[in-house]
Amino acid sequence: MSTGVWLDKESPAVYQALVDTGRAAAEAALAVGIDKQLIELIRIRASQINGCAYCLRLHVGDALALGETHERLALLPAWRDSEYFTPVEQAALAITEDVTLIADVQHRRRLPDDDLSTLTTSQIAAVRWLAIVINAFNRVAITSHYPVHP
Repeated sequence: MSTGVWLDKESPAVYQALVDTGRAAAEAALAVGIDKQLIELIRIRASQINGCAYCLRLHVGDALALGETHERLALLPAWRDSEYFTPVEQAALAITEDVTLIADVQHRRRLPDDDLSTLTTSQIAAVRWLAIVINAFNRVAITSHYPVHP
């Protein structure tokens, strides 16, 4: 059931602020060595958890354009059970899941420092910002009922 309220259209200044925050988060991530493919993996993983078809369609396409493989994208939900992801990617994905599942007491866990030892504190902050922003975009797309057509 659609309410017909697209948040980006009804509150364009607020939406633009979110777009600007997303751009700043990506620039900060790049500046501390988080590459574009990992930025897209972060966005995709959070969108998978949140069930955001709109963001999944967008960011999977972006990841493929950057050279990401279909095989790694297919295994992303099971990244812990594969050897396809580097230690840096694993740490970033763990942070992403931690941020995305923040309200889910049953699934949330505090990440031990050892799990994040492959990242600098600046990289940890950058990944958290990326996860926070994509979670916000997921909520905008889902609650606005953006259509996702083939």
